[in-house]
Amino acid sequence: MANKKMWAGVTSGVTDTVADDFNSSIRFDSRMYKQDIRGSLEHAAMLMRVGILTEGELEEITDGLLGILEDIETGALAIDMTAEDIHMFVEATLTERIGEVGKKLHTARSRNDQVALDLRLYMRDECGEIISLIKELIGSILKIAKVSTDAIMPGYTHLQRAQPITFAHHLLAYCMMLLRDISRMKDASARMNVSPLGSCALAGTTFPIDRGSVAEALGFSGITTNSIDGVSDRDYCIEIGAALSTLMMHLSRLSEEIILWSSWEFKFIELDSAYTTGSSIMPQKRNPDMAELVRGKTGRVYGNLFSTLTMLKGLPLAYNKDMQEDKEAIFDSVDTVKMCLSVFIPMIATMKPIKENMLNAAKRGFINATDLADYLTKRGLPFRSAYKISGTIVRECIERNNTLDELTLDEYKSYSPIFDEDLYEEISLTTCVKKRISEGGTGYESVDKQIAFVEGELSKT
Repeated sequence: MANKKMWAGVTSGVTDTVADDFNSSIRFDSRMYKQDIRGSLEHAAMLMRVGILTEGELEEITDGLLGILEDIETGALAIDMTAEDIHMFVEATLTERIGEVGKKLHTARSRNDQVALDLRLYMRDECGEIISLIKELIGSILKIAKVSTDAIMPGYTHLQRAQPITFAHHLLAYCMMLLRDISRMKDASARMNVSPLGSCALAGTTFPIDRGSVAEALGFSGITTNSIDGVSDRDYCIEIGAALSTLMMHLSRLSEEIILWSSWEFKFIELDSAYTTGSSIMPQKRNPDMAELVRGKTGRVYGNLFSTLTMLKGLPLAYNKDMQEDKEAIFDSVDTVKMCLSVFIPMIATMKPIKENMLNAAKRGFINATDLADYLTKRGLPFRSAYKISGTIVRECIERNNTLDELTLDEYKSYSPIFDEDLYEEISLTTCVKKRISEGGTGYESVDKQIAFVEGELSKT
């Protein structure tokens, strides 16, 4: 059945049922009802201050809007999914409840600047929630790192065992990534935090409005300088979408390592059974499905970013209906990221490192070969010569199924007379880790400093 719209005038305001459903955005923009009502409350207050509304009219509109908000929150009022969008639903409901005065609310604004305002307010709120979740995740990682400062494991390049590191050092690399994710979210939020309200359709308004006071009341740092840009800008959706994509990439990389580490081939960690699933046919299986899903959902967030970029790439100024597509994409990214973080936080917090397996893997990988070469270099042998001797020793150990610490001193001296008794202490895995004294390295003092740094960053507001 066709519906008559509030924008009826030069057109009949009647659309075909299929077209009406196609045009409607309330299925997804209804989540912005709080922001829509909050923006309307401040807009109405400003209209009264500049003499467009009387105090009595403002009181009626304010009471009506607060009543709608309360009724939606309590479930007494269901959002009508046949409405065109959340803005029209709120305005129509207000007019039904308080009569003609409700029709004055839309003075000096358009749905173009109204939706731009609502989306900025909504995304600002969501960015704050996501930042809080990232901080929680960093806290979970720190918890494991603090009990793993002595856990020696192989560090990898090309997924080949390379040099000994501590498990704490490895985990702290993800803390650094996540801190940058927080910084990106804050940067994007700061650029987004200007009010477009008062831009109206695209050219501003003839009414003597006070844009600055509304912006200040809503917590914005200022107003958009150009009214065309105010209604057509969606850079903040791109920026936040890109920041969320980068965050998901980091979660996906950690997911991949969790999947590897929890396998029998590595067995460096054990996931709590609450974050694994079984097999319908193989009773021994404990599948890291949560980590796999996070890895898979990363592509979904990437897709939303590219969808928004593609939607915007050929649009002329100012507002076009294409821009309605921004919300489903960014809302889905927000929902996906929040869901992934919410499962990741306790999954990491309950993860158990298996230090013995890490150490055994480190012992079998010749990852102290660099330190063997350094031993010779520090005693006067050119590095390339030391490198060749060390490589020869490793090759022959592999052929004989030996490790470097299993060779006798006489065997070492057959390669070079420089080798002496102190060699074994120099190439022990503990020494290899401890003597990595450069800032940011895997040395014990360095790792302690990194933990302190991350804790300091988390303590900042």
